[in-house]
Amino acid sequence: MERKERPSGQNPRDATAVHTNIPARLDRLPWSRFHWLLVCALGASWAIDGLEVTLKGAISGVLQDPATLHLGSGEIGALASFYLLGAVVGALIFGWLTDRYGRARLFFITLAVYVTGTLLTAFAWNFASIAAFRCLTGFGIGGEYAAINSAIDELIPARLRGRINLIINGSFWLGAMLGSGATVLLLDPAVFAVDTGWRVGFGVGALLGVLVLFARAFIPESPRWLSIHGLQAQAERAMAEIEARVARQTGIALAPVTQTLAIHPRRSFGLGIIFSTLFRQYRRRAILCFVLIASQAFLYNAIFFTYALVLTRFYAVPANNTGLYLLPFAIGNFLGPLLLGRFFDSLGRRTMISATYAVAATLLLAAGALFVAGVLTASSQTAAWAVIFFFASAAASSAYLTVSEIFPLELRALAIAVFYAIGTAAGGIGAPWLFGLLIGSGERLNVFYGYLFGALLMYVAAAVELRYGVRAERLSLETVAPPLASQNSR
Repeated sequence: MERKERPSGQNPRDATAVHTNIPARLDRLPWSRFHWLLVCALGASWAIDGLEVTLKGAISGVLQDPATLHLGSGEIGALASFYLLGAVVGALIFGWLTDRYGRARLFFITLAVYVTGTLLTAFAWNFASIAAFRCLTGFGIGGEYAAINSAIDELIPARLRGRINLIINGSFWLGAMLGSGATVLLLDPAVFAVDTGWRVGFGVGALLGVLVLFARAFIPESPRWLSIHGLQAQAERAMAEIEARVARQTGIALAPVTQTLAIHPRRSFGLGIIFSTLFRQYRRRAILCFVLIASQAFLYNAIFFTYALVLTRFYAVPANNTGLYLLPFAIGNFLGPLLLGRFFDSLGRRTMISATYAVAATLLLAAGALFVAGVLTASSQTAAWAVIFFFASAAASSAYLTVSEIFPLELRALAIAVFYAIGTAAGGIGAPWLFGLLIGSGERLNVFYGYLFGALLMYVAAAVELRYGVRAERLSLETVAPPLASQNSR
Protein backbone atom coordinates (compact mmCIF):
# COMPACT_ATOMS: atom_id res chain seq x y z
CA MET A 1 0.00 0.00 0.00
CA GLU A 2 1.27 3.47 -0.82
CA ARG A 3 2.63 5.76 1.85
CA LYS A 4 0.05 8.42 2.59
CA GLU A 5 1.14 11.90 3.57
CA ARG A 6 -0.81 14.98 4.65
CA PRO A 7 -1.77 16.84 1.43
CA SER A 8 0.07 20.10 0.97
CA GLY A 9 -2.05 23.13 1.75
CA GLN A 10 -4.15 21.42 4.42
CA ASN A 11 -4.13 23.53 7.59
CA PRO A 12 -4.94 21.55 10.75
CA ARG A 13 -6.03 24.76 12.46
CA ASP A 14 -8.87 25.31 10.01
CA ALA A 15 -11.28 23.71 12.48
CA THR A 16 -11.34 22.23 15.94
CA ALA A 17 -10.38 18.58 15.95
CA VAL A 18 -13.20 16.14 16.68
CA HIS A 19 -13.22 12.39 17.13
CA THR A 20 -15.82 10.35 15.29
CA ASN A 21 -16.65 6.65 15.46
CA ILE A 22 -19.16 6.76 12.60
CA PRO A 23 -17.01 4.77 10.10
CA ALA A 24 -16.59 1.92 12.60
CA ARG A 25 -20.31 1.99 13.47
CA LEU A 26 -21.31 1.72 9.82
CA ASP A 27 -18.88 -1.13 9.11
CA ARG A 28 -20.03 -3.25 12.09
CA LEU A 29 -23.71 -3.22 11.10
CA PRO A 30 -25.28 -6.63 10.35
CA TRP A 31 -26.96 -7.03 6.96
CA SER A 32 -30.58 -5.91 7.12
CA ARG A 33 -33.60 -4.71 5.14
CA PHE A 34 -32.05 -1.24 5.27
CA HIS A 35 -29.15 -2.50 3.18
CA TRP A 36 -31.52 -4.24 0.78
CA LEU A 37 -33.30 -0.90 0.36
CA LEU A 38 -30.00 0.65 -0.65
CA VAL A 39 -29.35 -2.13 -3.15
CA CYS A 40 -32.81 -1.81 -4.71
CA ALA A 41 -33.10 1.99 -4.73
CA LEU A 42 -29.61 2.53 -6.11
CA GLY A 43 -29.55 -0.49 -8.39
CA ALA A 44 -32.91 0.49 -9.92
CA SER A 45 -31.27 3.45 -11.64
CA TRP A 46 -28.78 1.20 -13.37
CA ALA A 47 -31.59 -1.19 -14.30
CA ILE A 48 -33.52 1.65 -15.96
CA ASP A 49 -30.38 2.80 -17.72
CA GLY A 50 -29.84 -0.76 -18.91
CA LEU A 51 -33.39 -0.91 -20.22
CA GLU A 52 -33.19 2.22 -22.32
CA VAL A 53 -29.59 1.71 -23.50
CA THR A 54 -30.50 -1.82 -24.59
CA LEU A 55 -33.54 -0.44 -26.31
CA LYS A 56 -31.32 2.04 -28.13
CA GLY A 57 -28.99 -0.79 -29.19
CA ALA A 58 -31.85 -3.02 -30.31
CA ILE A 59 -33.55 -0.33 -32.39
CA SER A 60 -30.39 0.52 -34.33
CA GLY A 61 -31.73 -1.33 -37.34
CA VAL A 62 -35.20 0.19 -36.99
CA LEU A 63 -33.83 3.74 -36.92
CA GLN A 64 -32.33 3.11 -40.35
CA ASP A 65 -35.80 2.42 -41.77
CA PRO A 66 -37.06 5.24 -44.04
CA ALA A 67 -40.35 5.10 -42.08
CA THR A 68 -38.53 6.19 -38.91
CA LEU A 69 -35.51 8.53 -38.70
CA HIS A 70 -33.69 6.95 -41.68
CA LEU A 71 -30.22 7.07 -40.09
CA GLY A 72 -27.02 5.62 -41.52
CA SER A 73 -24.62 3.23 -39.77
CA GLY A 74 -22.24 6.07 -38.95
CA GLU A 75 -25.07 8.12 -37.44
CA ILE A 76 -26.19 5.14 -35.34
CA GLY A 77 -22.70 4.85 -33.91
CA ALA A 78 -22.53 8.62 -33.42
CA LEU A 79 -25.66 8.55 -31.23
CA ALA A 80 -23.83 6.40 -28.71
CA SER A 81 -20.90 8.81 -28.86
CA PHE A 82 -23.20 11.77 -28.10
CA TYR A 83 -24.63 9.84 -25.16
CA LEU A 84 -21.14 9.17 -23.81
CA LEU A 85 -20.06 12.77 -24.38
CA GLY A 86 -22.98 13.94 -22.25
CA ALA A 87 -22.08 11.38 -19.60
CA VAL A 88 -18.51 12.63 -19.41
CA VAL A 89 -19.55 16.26 -18.94
CA GLY A 90 -22.30 15.32 -16.49
CA ALA A 91 -19.94 13.20 -14.41
CA LEU A 92 -17.48 16.07 -13.99
CA ILE A 93 -20.06 18.69 -13.07
CA PHE A 94 -22.20 16.52 -10.80
CA GLY A 95 -19.16 14.79 -9.28
CA TRP A 96 -17.87 18.11 -7.95
CA LEU A 97 -21.34 19.07 -6.72
CA THR A 98 -21.80 15.69 -5.01
CA ASP A 99 -18.63 16.10 -2.97
CA ARG A 100 -19.54 19.68 -2.08
CA TYR A 101 -23.27 19.37 -1.33
CA GLY A 102 -23.79 15.73 -0.41
CA ARG A 103 -24.77 12.41 -1.93
CA ALA A 104 -28.51 12.33 -1.24
CA ARG A 105 -29.29 15.80 -2.58
CA LEU A 106 -27.67 15.08 -5.93
CA PHE A 107 -29.52 11.74 -6.22
CA PHE A 108 -32.71 13.57 -7.17
CA ILE A 109 -31.13 16.12 -9.51
CA THR A 110 -29.13 13.65 -11.58
CA LEU A 111 -32.03 11.22 -11.92
CA ALA A 112 -34.41 14.04 -12.87
CA VAL A 113 -32.07 15.13 -15.67
CA TYR A 114 -31.76 11.55 -16.85
CA VAL A 115 -35.53 11.02 -16.89
CA THR A 116 -36.04 14.24 -18.83
CA GLY A 117 -33.56 13.23 -21.51
CA THR A 118 -35.10 9.77 -21.83
CA LEU A 119 -38.60 11.17 -22.21
CA LEU A 120 -37.52 13.70 -24.84
CA THR A 121 -35.83 10.91 -26.82
CA ALA A 122 -39.27 9.41 -27.36
CA PHE A 123 -40.24 12.55 -29.30
CA ALA A 124 -37.13 12.90 -31.49
CA TRP A 125 -37.82 13.77 -35.13
CA ASN A 126 -34.39 13.68 -36.82
CA PHE A 127 -30.73 12.93 -36.20
CA ALA A 128 -29.96 16.31 -34.63
CA SER A 129 -32.82 16.09 -32.14
CA ILE A 130 -32.18 12.52 -31.03
CA ALA A 131 -28.45 13.26 -30.72
CA ALA A 132 -29.20 16.25 -28.45
CA PHE A 133 -31.62 14.25 -26.31
CA ARG A 134 -29.20 11.33 -25.99
CA CYS A 135 -26.52 13.80 -24.90
CA LEU A 136 -28.88 15.16 -22.19
CA THR A 137 -29.69 11.62 -21.05
CA GLY A 138 -25.99 10.86 -20.78
CA PHE A 139 -25.47 14.11 -18.83
CA GLY A 140 -27.80 12.78 -16.15
CA ILE A 141 -26.38 9.26 -16.04
CA GLY A 142 -22.84 10.64 -15.71
CA GLY A 143 -23.92 12.34 -12.50
CA GLU A 144 -25.51 9.11 -11.32
CA TYR A 145 -22.16 7.31 -11.57
CA ALA A 146 -20.58 9.73 -9.09
CA ALA A 147 -23.43 10.00 -6.59
CA ILE A 148 -24.45 6.33 -6.50
CA ASN A 149 -20.99 4.78 -6.28
CA SER A 150 -20.02 7.21 -3.50
CA ALA A 151 -23.10 6.27 -1.49
CA ILE A 152 -22.62 2.53 -1.98
CA ASP A 153 -19.13 2.52 -0.52
CA GLU A 154 -19.94 4.87 2.36
CA LEU A 155 -23.06 3.02 3.54
CA ILE A 156 -22.22 -0.66 2.91
CA PRO A 157 -20.14 -2.55 5.57
CA ALA A 158 -16.50 -3.03 4.56
CA ARG A 159 -16.66 -6.84 4.67
CA LEU A 160 -19.31 -6.82 1.90
CA ARG A 161 -18.39 -3.70 -0.03
CA GLY A 162 -16.85 -5.45 -3.04
CA ARG A 163 -19.64 -7.86 -3.86
CA ILE A 164 -22.44 -5.37 -3.19
CA ASN A 165 -20.79 -2.70 -5.34
CA LEU A 166 -20.43 -5.18 -8.19
CA ILE A 167 -24.01 -6.40 -7.86
CA ILE A 168 -25.47 -2.88 -7.83
CA ASN A 169 -23.43 -1.85 -10.85
CA GLY A 170 -24.30 -5.16 -12.50
CA SER A 171 -28.02 -4.49 -12.05
CA PHE A 172 -27.72 -2.48 -15.27
CA TRP A 173 -28.12 -5.83 -16.98
CA LEU A 174 -31.41 -6.64 -15.27
CA GLY A 175 -32.80 -3.67 -17.13
CA ALA A 176 -31.02 -4.85 -20.25
CA MET A 177 -32.82 -8.20 -19.97
CA LEU A 178 -36.15 -6.42 -19.67
CA GLY A 179 -35.27 -4.16 -22.57
CA SER A 180 -34.23 -7.09 -24.73
CA GLY A 181 -37.48 -8.92 -24.07
CA ALA A 182 -39.56 -5.76 -24.50
CA THR A 183 -38.21 -5.14 -27.98
CA VAL A 184 -39.92 -8.31 -29.17
CA LEU A 185 -43.22 -6.57 -28.47
CA LEU A 186 -42.21 -2.97 -29.13
CA LEU A 187 -40.64 -3.71 -32.52
CA ASP A 188 -43.35 -6.08 -33.71
CA PRO A 189 -45.10 -4.27 -36.60
CA ALA A 190 -48.26 -6.24 -35.83
CA VAL A 191 -48.43 -4.54 -32.42
CA PHE A 192 -46.92 -1.09 -32.98
CA ALA A 193 -46.25 0.91 -36.12
CA VAL A 194 -42.57 0.89 -37.06
CA ASP A 195 -42.12 4.49 -35.86
CA THR A 196 -44.14 4.05 -32.66
CA GLY A 197 -42.85 1.05 -30.69
CA TRP A 198 -39.37 2.40 -30.01
CA ARG A 199 -40.87 5.68 -28.82
CA VAL A 200 -43.16 3.86 -26.39
CA GLY A 201 -40.11 2.07 -24.95
CA PHE A 202 -38.33 5.31 -24.07
CA GLY A 203 -41.55 6.71 -22.59
CA VAL A 204 -41.91 3.68 -20.30
CA GLY A 205 -38.28 4.06 -19.23
CA ALA A 206 -38.92 7.66 -18.20
CA LEU A 207 -41.99 6.61 -16.20
CA LEU A 208 -40.00 3.99 -14.31
CA GLY A 209 -37.40 6.64 -13.52
CA VAL A 210 -40.06 8.76 -11.84
CA LEU A 211 -40.95 5.82 -9.59
CA VAL A 212 -37.30 5.45 -8.55
CA LEU A 213 -37.28 9.10 -7.50
CA PHE A 214 -39.83 8.26 -4.80
CA ALA A 215 -37.80 5.27 -3.56
CA ARG A 216 -34.75 7.47 -3.09
CA ALA A 217 -36.57 9.55 -0.50
CA PHE A 218 -35.89 6.73 2.00
CA ILE A 219 -32.10 6.78 1.54
CA PRO A 220 -30.32 8.93 4.16
CA GLU A 221 -27.39 11.21 3.58
CA SER A 222 -24.02 9.55 4.15
CA PRO A 223 -23.08 10.03 7.84
CA ARG A 224 -19.46 9.81 6.75
CA TRP A 225 -19.90 12.80 4.45
CA LEU A 226 -21.80 14.80 7.08
CA SER A 227 -19.11 14.19 9.70
CA ILE A 228 -16.18 15.14 7.48
CA HIS A 229 -17.95 18.37 6.48
CA GLY A 230 -18.45 19.52 10.07
CA LEU A 231 -22.13 18.63 10.35
CA GLN A 232 -21.62 16.53 13.47
CA ALA A 233 -25.12 16.82 14.89
CA GLN A 234 -26.70 15.80 11.57
CA ALA A 235 -24.20 12.97 11.20
CA GLU A 236 -25.06 11.61 14.65
CA ARG A 237 -28.80 11.82 13.98
CA ALA A 238 -28.46 10.06 10.63
CA MET A 239 -26.24 7.37 12.15
CA ALA A 240 -28.57 6.82 15.12
CA GLU A 241 -31.56 6.46 12.77
CA ILE A 242 -29.71 3.89 10.66
CA GLU A 243 -28.68 1.91 13.75
CA ALA A 244 -32.23 1.98 15.12
CA ARG A 245 -33.62 0.69 11.81
CA VAL A 246 -31.04 -2.09 11.57
CA ALA A 247 -31.49 -3.17 15.21
CA ARG A 248 -35.28 -3.19 14.83
CA GLN A 249 -35.14 -5.15 11.56
CA THR A 250 -32.60 -7.75 12.68
CA GLY A 251 -33.37 -8.02 16.40
CA ILE A 252 -29.62 -7.88 17.05
CA ALA A 253 -28.19 -5.69 19.81
CA LEU A 254 -25.42 -3.68 18.20
CA ALA A 255 -22.06 -3.95 19.91
CA PRO A 256 -20.38 -0.73 21.00
CA VAL A 257 -17.33 0.47 19.05
CA THR A 258 -14.12 1.94 20.41
CA GLN A 259 -12.22 2.87 17.24
CA THR A 260 -12.37 6.57 16.44
CA LEU A 261 -10.98 8.86 13.80
CA ALA A 262 -9.63 12.33 14.63
CA ILE A 263 -10.58 14.91 12.01
CA HIS A 264 -10.51 18.65 11.38
CA PRO A 265 -13.86 19.11 9.59
CA ARG A 266 -14.02 21.49 6.63
CA ARG A 267 -16.97 22.41 4.46
CA SER A 268 -14.92 22.43 1.27
CA PHE A 269 -11.46 21.82 -0.16
CA GLY A 270 -9.88 23.82 -2.96
CA LEU A 271 -9.42 22.24 -6.36
CA GLY A 272 -5.66 22.66 -5.92
CA ILE A 273 -5.63 20.32 -2.92
CA ILE A 274 -8.03 17.92 -4.61
CA PHE A 275 -6.08 17.52 -7.84
CA SER A 276 -2.75 17.47 -6.03
CA THR A 277 -4.08 14.58 -3.97
CA LEU A 278 -5.39 12.73 -7.02
CA PHE A 279 -2.45 13.11 -9.35
CA ARG A 280 0.56 13.63 -7.08
CA GLN A 281 -0.01 11.92 -3.74
CA TYR A 282 -1.92 9.04 -5.34
CA ARG A 283 -0.23 9.08 -8.73
CA ARG A 284 0.03 5.29 -9.10
CA ARG A 285 -3.61 4.85 -8.13
CA ALA A 286 -4.55 7.48 -10.72
CA ILE A 287 -2.72 5.53 -13.45
CA LEU A 288 -4.45 2.34 -12.33
CA CYS A 289 -7.92 3.90 -12.44
CA PHE A 290 -7.42 5.49 -15.84
CA VAL A 291 -6.27 2.23 -17.42
CA LEU A 292 -9.06 0.14 -15.87
CA ILE A 293 -11.81 2.56 -16.91
CA ALA A 294 -10.48 3.32 -20.40
CA SER A 295 -9.96 -0.32 -21.40
CA GLN A 296 -13.38 -1.55 -20.31
CA ALA A 297 -15.02 1.57 -21.79
CA PHE A 298 -13.60 0.83 -25.22
CA LEU A 299 -14.63 -2.81 -25.11
CA TYR A 300 -18.14 -2.24 -23.80
CA ASN A 301 -19.08 0.78 -25.85
CA ALA A 302 -17.64 -0.68 -29.03
CA ILE A 303 -19.42 -4.01 -28.70
CA PHE A 304 -22.67 -3.20 -26.94
CA PHE A 305 -23.76 -0.15 -28.93
CA THR A 306 -23.12 -1.81 -32.29
CA TYR A 307 -24.06 -5.43 -31.62
CA ALA A 308 -27.39 -5.08 -33.40
CA LEU A 309 -25.50 -3.86 -36.48
CA VAL A 310 -23.33 -7.01 -36.42
CA LEU A 311 -26.44 -9.18 -36.30
CA THR A 312 -28.20 -7.42 -39.16
CA ARG A 313 -25.13 -6.98 -41.39
CA PHE A 314 -23.30 -10.30 -41.00
CA TYR A 315 -26.05 -12.71 -39.90
CA ALA A 316 -29.08 -11.24 -41.70
CA VAL A 317 -31.10 -11.07 -38.47
CA PRO A 318 -34.25 -8.94 -39.00
CA ALA A 319 -33.96 -5.62 -37.19
CA ASN A 320 -37.06 -6.26 -35.09
CA ASN A 321 -35.58 -9.55 -33.77
CA THR A 322 -32.21 -8.29 -32.53
CA GLY A 323 -33.57 -7.87 -28.99
CA LEU A 324 -33.92 -11.63 -28.69
CA TYR A 325 -30.19 -12.05 -29.22
CA LEU A 326 -29.34 -9.31 -26.72
CA LEU A 327 -31.24 -11.16 -23.97
CA PRO A 328 -28.68 -13.97 -23.36
CA PHE A 329 -25.92 -11.37 -23.72
CA ALA A 330 -27.53 -9.39 -20.88
CA ILE A 331 -27.98 -12.51 -18.75
CA GLY A 332 -24.27 -13.30 -19.01
CA ASN A 333 -23.40 -9.75 -18.02
CA PHE A 334 -25.58 -9.86 -14.91
CA LEU A 335 -24.49 -13.31 -13.75
CA GLY A 336 -20.81 -12.33 -13.84
CA PRO A 337 -20.91 -9.73 -11.01
CA LEU A 338 -23.57 -11.73 -9.16
CA LEU A 339 -21.61 -15.00 -9.03
CA LEU A 340 -18.04 -13.68 -9.00
CA GLY A 341 -18.61 -10.70 -6.69
CA ARG A 342 -17.97 -12.54 -3.42
CA PHE A 343 -14.48 -13.54 -4.58
CA PHE A 344 -13.48 -9.88 -4.79
CA ASP A 345 -13.94 -9.79 -0.99
CA SER A 346 -12.40 -13.20 -0.28
CA LEU A 347 -9.61 -13.77 -2.83
CA GLY A 348 -8.97 -10.06 -3.03
CA ARG A 349 -9.17 -7.18 -5.47
CA ARG A 350 -5.81 -7.59 -7.23
CA THR A 351 -6.30 -11.30 -7.98
CA MET A 352 -9.86 -11.03 -9.22
CA ILE A 353 -9.57 -7.78 -11.18
CA SER A 354 -6.49 -8.89 -13.11
CA ALA A 355 -7.98 -12.34 -13.74
CA THR A 356 -11.34 -11.10 -15.06
CA TYR A 357 -9.69 -8.60 -17.41
CA ALA A 358 -7.25 -11.19 -18.78
CA VAL A 359 -9.83 -13.97 -19.21
CA ALA A 360 -12.24 -11.61 -21.01
CA ALA A 361 -9.46 -10.53 -23.40
CA THR A 362 -8.46 -14.12 -24.18
CA LEU A 363 -12.03 -15.17 -24.90
CA LEU A 364 -12.55 -12.08 -27.06
CA LEU A 365 -9.61 -13.01 -29.28
CA ALA A 366 -10.88 -16.58 -29.63
CA ALA A 367 -14.39 -15.45 -30.56
CA GLY A 368 -12.99 -12.87 -32.97
CA ALA A 369 -10.99 -15.53 -34.78
CA LEU A 370 -14.10 -17.69 -35.15
CA PHE A 371 -16.02 -14.65 -36.43
CA VAL A 372 -13.43 -13.99 -39.14
CA ALA A 373 -13.44 -17.66 -40.11
CA GLY A 374 -17.17 -17.44 -40.66
CA VAL A 375 -17.97 -20.51 -38.58
CA LEU A 376 -20.32 -18.74 -36.15
CA THR A 377 -24.05 -18.40 -36.52
CA ALA A 378 -26.12 -15.65 -34.94
CA SER A 379 -26.88 -17.99 -32.02
CA SER A 380 -23.30 -19.16 -31.45
CA GLN A 381 -22.01 -15.60 -31.80
CA THR A 382 -24.44 -14.57 -29.07
CA ALA A 383 -23.38 -17.48 -26.87
CA ALA A 384 -19.75 -16.45 -27.28
CA TRP A 385 -20.53 -12.87 -26.27
CA ALA A 386 -22.47 -14.10 -23.23
CA VAL A 387 -19.45 -16.07 -22.00
CA ILE A 388 -16.97 -13.26 -22.72
CA PHE A 389 -19.01 -10.66 -20.90
CA PHE A 390 -19.68 -12.92 -17.93
CA PHE A 391 -16.07 -12.06 -17.06
CA ALA A 392 -15.91 -8.64 -18.71
CA SER A 393 -18.93 -7.42 -16.74
CA ALA A 394 -17.31 -8.28 -13.42
CA ALA A 395 -14.12 -6.60 -14.64
CA ALA A 396 -15.95 -3.42 -15.66
CA SER A 397 -17.85 -3.21 -12.38
CA SER A 398 -14.62 -3.72 -10.45
CA ALA A 399 -13.13 -0.73 -12.26
CA TYR A 400 -15.78 1.54 -10.75
CA LEU A 401 -15.38 -0.19 -7.39
CA THR A 402 -11.66 0.57 -7.51
CA VAL A 403 -12.10 4.26 -8.27
CA SER A 404 -14.76 4.68 -5.60
CA GLU A 405 -12.81 3.19 -2.69
CA ILE A 406 -9.12 4.10 -3.06
CA PHE A 407 -9.32 7.90 -2.72
CA PRO A 408 -10.20 10.10 0.30
CA LEU A 409 -13.85 10.73 1.09
CA GLU A 410 -13.70 14.47 0.38
CA LEU A 411 -12.99 13.85 -3.29
CA ARG A 412 -14.57 10.42 -3.79
CA ALA A 413 -17.38 11.51 -6.11
CA LEU A 414 -15.11 13.84 -8.09
CA ALA A 415 -12.52 11.06 -8.42
CA ILE A 416 -15.18 8.76 -9.84
CA ALA A 417 -16.24 11.54 -12.20
CA VAL A 418 -12.71 12.45 -13.31
CA PHE A 419 -11.63 8.92 -14.11
CA TYR A 420 -14.96 8.02 -15.65
CA ALA A 421 -14.65 11.14 -17.81
CA ILE A 422 -11.07 10.79 -18.95
CA GLY A 423 -11.29 7.01 -19.18
CA THR A 424 -14.49 7.09 -21.20
CA ALA A 425 -13.24 9.96 -23.33
CA ALA A 426 -10.05 8.07 -24.14
CA GLY A 427 -11.54 4.62 -24.52
CA GLY A 428 -15.24 4.95 -25.15
CA ILE A 429 -16.54 8.04 -26.92
CA GLY A 430 -15.10 7.21 -30.32
CA ALA A 431 -15.48 3.43 -30.03
CA PRO A 432 -19.11 3.12 -31.22
CA TRP A 433 -18.45 5.44 -34.16
CA LEU A 434 -15.29 3.50 -35.07
CA PHE A 435 -17.03 0.13 -34.91
CA GLY A 436 -19.96 1.54 -36.84
CA LEU A 437 -17.55 2.32 -39.67
CA LEU A 438 -15.79 -1.05 -39.40
CA ILE A 439 -19.09 -2.90 -39.52
CA GLY A 440 -20.31 -0.64 -42.33
CA SER A 441 -17.34 -1.77 -44.45
CA GLY A 442 -18.87 -5.24 -44.56
CA GLU A 443 -15.45 -6.86 -44.03
CA ARG A 444 -15.17 -9.30 -41.12
CA LEU A 445 -11.42 -8.81 -40.89
CA ASN A 446 -11.87 -5.06 -40.33
CA VAL A 447 -14.21 -5.78 -37.44
CA PHE A 448 -11.71 -8.27 -36.00
CA TYR A 449 -9.03 -5.57 -35.90
CA GLY A 450 -11.34 -3.64 -33.58
CA TYR A 451 -11.76 -6.73 -31.38
CA LEU A 452 -8.00 -7.22 -31.34
CA PHE A 453 -7.40 -3.69 -30.15
CA GLY A 454 -10.01 -4.09 -27.41
CA ALA A 455 -8.37 -7.31 -26.20
CA LEU A 456 -4.93 -5.67 -26.07
CA LEU A 457 -6.33 -2.87 -23.91
CA MET A 458 -7.80 -5.43 -21.52
CA TYR A 459 -4.45 -7.27 -21.26
CA VAL A 460 -2.72 -3.99 -20.45
CA ALA A 461 -5.30 -3.32 -17.71
CA ALA A 462 -4.70 -6.76 -16.20
CA ALA A 463 -0.96 -6.11 -16.08
CA VAL A 464 -1.37 -2.65 -14.53
CA GLU A 465 -3.67 -4.10 -11.86
CA LEU A 466 -1.05 -6.70 -10.95
CA ARG A 467 1.53 -3.92 -10.65
CA TYR A 468 -0.43 -1.12 -8.99
CA GLY A 469 -3.52 -2.83 -7.53
CA VAL A 470 -4.55 -1.75 -4.01
CA ARG A 471 -5.55 -4.14 -1.25
CA ALA A 472 -8.97 -2.88 -0.17
CA GLU A 473 -10.91 -6.07 0.58
CA ARG A 474 -12.58 -6.08 4.02
CA LEU A 475 -10.82 -2.84 5.00
CA SER A 476 -12.57 0.36 6.05
CA LEU A 477 -12.52 3.18 3.54
CA GLU A 478 -10.57 5.29 6.02
CA THR A 479 -7.82 2.64 6.14
CA VAL A 480 -7.60 2.35 2.37
CA ALA A 481 -7.44 6.15 1.94
CA PRO A 482 -7.54 8.39 5.05
CA PRO A 483 -9.76 11.48 4.70
CA LEU A 484 -7.95 14.72 3.96
CA ALA A 485 -9.26 16.05 7.26
CA SER A 486 -7.99 13.14 9.35
CA GLN A 487 -5.14 12.79 11.81
CA ASN A 488 -3.94 9.54 13.32
CA SER A 489 -6.68 7.35 14.71
CA ARG A 490 -6.52 6.72 18.44
